[in-house]
Amino acid sequence: MQAIRDHLATDPVLCPLLDQYELPDRSGPAEKAYSALVRSIIFQQLSVVAASTIYSRFLDLFPSDHPDPDHLLTLTIEELRSAGLSRQKARYVQNVARFFLEEDLLDETWKNHAPEEIIAHLTQIKGVGEWTVQMLLLGALRHPDVFPLRDQGIRVGMSQLYQIPKLPTKKLDARLLAISEAWRPYRSYACMYIWQWKDNPPV
Repeated sequence: MQAIRDHLATDPVLCPLLDQYELPDRSGPAEKAYSALVRSIIFQQLSVVAASTIYSRFLDLFPSDHPDPDHLLTLTIEELRSAGLSRQKARYVQNVARFFLEEDLLDETWKNHAPEEIIAHLTQIKGVGEWTVQMLLLGALRHPDVFPLRDQGIRVGMSQLYQIPKLPTKKLDARLLAISEAWRPYRSYACMYIWQWKDNPPV
């Protein structure tokens, strides 16, 4: 972690955040992509409390505390809706289960694949977009170098932190990408500091 801090400290704007915030421990094993992706879809566009309740009811549909993909595909849309999933999300989680089974990806660690390759592969699943896969990479798979350009928290946080004036989308994209280049190969960690700063600004 010290090597990461030393590298990010070369950015004079980001540097003060390194002592102000503590990042979550990422030393444990990475989570399986399948289960993380299913949970991510269920949590989308919901409050944490509501999503947690629905996810708990969803897991109750399975014999074990795991959304087994074979079992998930035997459930009807109405059974999934009874747990609180929308019809659309019910279809999406089944799309994920079907894709991971057909592509034999349940035990894939993704360690030998670049983020762009993983994004291109998993966004073939209907209901899974680029942002969702980026969050999967950054969170469950713990990839150190992901920059979710379209994440609203990153866009707003960086604009405030780096005092970027209001710009057209393409110009803002270019500015944010240029700033993030200095963080390679630890852009994921820089983003975590920015999220912390945005959600818990120093007093």
